[in-house]
Amino acid sequence: MNIVKALKIHRIFVRQELKRFLEYRSDFIMGIIGFLIGQIFNLMYLWIVFANIPSLGGWSLEEIIFLYGFSLIPKGIDHLLFDNLWTVSNYTIRNGEFDKYLTRPINSLFYVLVEKFQIDALGELIMGITLICITLPKLSVEFSILKIFFSLLVIPFATLIYTGVKTITTSISFWIKRSGNITYTIYMVSDFAKYPITIYNNLIKSVITYIIPFAFTTFYPANYILTGENPFFSIGFTVVISIILMAIGVFLWNKGIKAYESSGS
Repeated sequence: MNIVKALKIHRIFVRQELKRFLEYRSDFIMGIIGFLIGQIFNLMYLWIVFANIPSLGGWSLEEIIFLYGFSLIPKGIDHLLFDNLWTVSNYTIRNGEFDKYLTRPINSLFYVLVEKFQIDALGELIMGITLICITLPKLSVEFSILKIFFSLLVIPFATLIYTGVKTITTSISFWIKRSGNITYTIYMVSDFAKYPITIYNNLIKSVITYIIPFAFTTFYPANYILTGENPFFSIGFTVVISIILMAIGVFLWNKGIKAYESSGS
């Protein structure tokens, strides 16, 4: 499938989702309000903690709020654009509804990824951008053209880490029919990445850096933005890891498709 055709197909799905949104605007608004309330409580907890200590793991309150806000950007983009993987891992294959993705002249993974988008994810993006805009001026961060470029470059690749992980766990459902619990459990590990990894023990640091590398969605890129240190590791590894995870996800997806077709024939 060429890029022009893919973009045309994606535009069709976007129009369909916007029509659905207009029909259920109240659900969308309530979803955003509920998310924002939850995030406000999380931030209140941080303020309570910092009322008693000057720093946490060497990070000030403003730095941690910046980190928290930054974590919502790639996660929010993944939620907005590629959340349909949750549906597939939970219900679609188990309920025998996956065949529709195989009867169209479209790559099945591409079809799943672009079929729907979750517009309520805008709550995550709004909150993330707001927290970054509030804290960044207080942190006296020095920017260069190269640093701005790297800071923008890392966001789509950090997003791709989330998408790659979900593609891998969703692919498992081709063999076990439902892998939603696996997807949820692994995805929840990303909550550790909202805070400095310096506050964790070596086991948790190793897990979110080398095994389920959510630290590269948030901590390492944000640390580079704040300090300018280790761009090769913080940005370069984020790019490499995201490509590797997505490649593994595509490989497992294609293997799973063959297993699914064989069991259904």
